[in-house]
Amino acid sequence: MLPAKQGLYDPDNEHDNCGAGFICSLKGKKTNDIIHKALDILDCLEHRGAVSADGKTGDGAGILIEIPHDFLLGQCEFKLPELHHYAVGMVFLPKKENQRSFCISVLENEVKKQGLEVLGWRKVPVDPTVVGSIAALTEPVIMQIFIGRGSESLSDHKFNIKLFCARKISEHTILQSKLSQASYFYLPSLSTHTLIYKGLLIPEDIKGYYKDLEDPAVVTRLALVHQRFSTNTFPTWDLAQPFRYMCHNGEINTYKGNFSRMQVREELLENEIFGPEIKKILPIILPGKSDSASMDMTLELLLATGRSLPEVMMMLVPEAWEKHTYMDDNKKAFYKYNSCIMEPWDGPASIPFTDGKFIGALLDRN
Repeated sequence: MLPAKQGLYDPDNEHDNCGAGFICSLKGKKTNDIIHKALDILDCLEHRGAVSADGKTGDGAGILIEIPHDFLLGQCEFKLPELHHYAVGMVFLPKKENQRSFCISVLENEVKKQGLEVLGWRKVPVDPTVVGSIAALTEPVIMQIFIGRGSESLSDHKFNIKLFCARKISEHTILQSKLSQASYFYLPSLSTHTLIYKGLLIPEDIKGYYKDLEDPAVVTRLALVHQRFSTNTFPTWDLAQPFRYMCHNGEINTYKGNFSRMQVREELLENEIFGPEIKKILPIILPGKSDSASMDMTLELLLATGRSLPEVMMMLVPEAWEKHTYMDDNKKAFYKYNSCIMEPWDGPASIPFTDGKFIGALLDRN
């Protein structure tokens, strides 16, 4: 939880500068070795972050992998559909039992309102002894929610839209409540393809904290890793990366303008895909989040409109196209057209990204 604006501190100035990387199988083969190598990358990024006075609380670290379907089949006490026919949500919840029950109830109710089915919950096995004393003060209870389509006729895109709406509405409902631990509620991921393990940890403790990552049955074709360095921010569990579709190293120096533009757009936001639900998911960018988190929320909205991940990344982080003599005319026309829809989120920054189907990375034009 971030402190209120005071003295020289203003939460609107949240930035960070970190270390990020990814690894994938070019043959599309799922292995446990990918996870080991990704965690090795993460360990090598430790110098890109900072450590608190307790020697164990980091600025935040994490890993994004594909949903380990076969592993989860053996872990869940309820039946799971085929891979990609259900979603898994990693959920951070309050420590206080009554507040945790309220958050679970809100999320389940919103899922059901969307016509989806709550298949069950799983307590994520963690080792709290590896958490630093400072991080332990705000350590959430971590669970996984499993959500079914409710109807076999529901398309992949519509299923993802309903998941998006259920999560956003739940976030707003809980953050607007008077719960003392409302800020604990957070979903690092809710997807049919990816799963995120992250926290206020140092890189070497990610695999020790999340016991799932030590199981050889957990396999993936790809992994995204991130070590956060809070240049002028307060480290929190939810601001650890990766975020749902990307992680980020650098600064978004146009952030205040980007944030203001997104606020203005919300007054005019309409989309036949969302219908009347679109007003319930506002604001798109939650208050008090970092530049990276805000960019990820914007990316998520653009993906929900049916655009592909590469297309959205080119919209958000365009090349220096205007005076590029040798650029293909069609590519230049793409940038020119989309500059009317979305202003650039300019760094300098490097941004690895994935939706579980595409994976890549780019540098901005600075």
